[in-house]
Amino acid sequence: MSGTLADPIAPTPIVQLPRRVFDGFGFSSRSVSMFACPRSADEVEHVMKQAAAEGFTVALRGSGRSYGDAAMNGGNLVIDMTGMRRVLAWDPATGLIDVEPGVTIEDLWRLCLRDGWWPAVVPGTMFPTIGGCAAMNIHGKNHFALGGTGDHIVECDFLTPAGEHLLLSRTENSDFFHAAISGFGMLGTFTRIRLQLKRIESGRLSVEQIPVRNFDEQFAYFEEHRTDSDYLVSWVDCIASGSGLGRGQIHRGKYLHASDDPEGVALLEPSKQDLPGTILGVPRGLVGSLLGLFNFNLGMKLVNFGKYYAGVLSPRAPYKQAHVAFHFLLDYVPTWRSAYQPGGFIQYQPFIPKETAKQAFTDIFRLNQARGIVSYLGVIKRYRPDNFLLSHALDGYSIAMDFPVTASNRAELWKMCHEMNEIVLAAGGRFYPAKDSVLRPQDFQRAWGQQRISAFRALRNRADPNRVLRTEWATRVGVDPTEGS
Repeated sequence: MSGTLADPIAPTPIVQLPRRVFDGFGFSSRSVSMFACPRSADEVEHVMKQAAAEGFTVALRGSGRSYGDAAMNGGNLVIDMTGMRRVLAWDPATGLIDVEPGVTIEDLWRLCLRDGWWPAVVPGTMFPTIGGCAAMNIHGKNHFALGGTGDHIVECDFLTPAGEHLLLSRTENSDFFHAAISGFGMLGTFTRIRLQLKRIESGRLSVEQIPVRNFDEQFAYFEEHRTDSDYLVSWVDCIASGSGLGRGQIHRGKYLHASDDPEGVALLEPSKQDLPGTILGVPRGLVGSLLGLFNFNLGMKLVNFGKYYAGVLSPRAPYKQAHVAFHFLLDYVPTWRSAYQPGGFIQYQPFIPKETAKQAFTDIFRLNQARGIVSYLGVIKRYRPDNFLLSHALDGYSIAMDFPVTASNRAELWKMCHEMNEIVLAAGGRFYPAKDSVLRPQDFQRAWGQQRISAFRALRNRADPNRVLRTEWATRVGVDPTEGS
């Protein structure tokens, strides 16, 4: 049985639907749920009504790229939205595209690239669904310039558990529009999304790699170049200390005009963007296992040392890089997560105002090093604020850090993360539901404030009065007043 409820007249009872083990992208949390994979808005509506009638809660799930428990619902029902994967309309003249929520970022660029368009916002992997991107209002390496996914959604059709079919835009049901985008799937589901894509003239970007010696140089470069760059992102060595605290390598990307890169026009053909099958002669599928050999503090210290000094010794001249190669680093090594097995990992990503970010990052690194639990990968990005109700975005910075989870460090890791939460909140920061594994109800309240949370709950009372929608993340952080601990 596929999990699709194709016959609403004689439905399968929810409890008899197939079960699956669902996990977060970091492999550090998992639970068993029943699941269904509807292929239309009518089927989604039917499944939600049936779940409510039978006393089950529902979590909406795309491709499962949330790192923690944001798309998990142990013991209840998960609706897999990847069954709704049609492109409904595409206009190469304007760059407007209408898609169902299960369409992926890869689906978008493979369809639109040859016409000279690229998704305005992409994360580090091409596999998230557009519905998931909208629900989390995801960001990329250019948030400081173009914002998040929500800034490029023109309108959408939206279905609530209460059975309302709403057209959402900045002028139509504007309150729902600005809450559903960033609403982590707790108001309903997108059934159609109209996106504005970004016009490009070349299949390549001009890229520079700039080594920086510490946080002072990191922040100085970001502030100096955020107005004359299209993309900025920095790898950070989270293990280096002393005068090298925060050292790393910034990657700066700029769009190329056809006149500047006539050879790059040919790379608008999607097949020419495919990632190579090997890395330094090693098949991509084996690289994750090789990385696992260094998956301990000293091993990663050596890897980071080598990466930093390789960057220092590399030529500083700009080079040209294909869009897919620049953006989707996580897809270069499809098995990279296996390096963290068997316990998996969590990603901790705080967002902190520009005035307090450098000191907060410094305090976080020093705390990690003092506890002996360090991140094996760090990435800094720059942001601008937006108008979405529970957005993580602000005028400042984020640092994403990957922490391995083991049987021996799990309790201490969570304790340390709660200490980091205090640093972030004292600095005026927020968090990102798509990456979170450690927030508590008091952290959720302080990060977004009572006014925003109350406004969201009022919309939730209308959209889902019976609280059909539920995820393990929403329960853990207390999205509803009686939830959490």
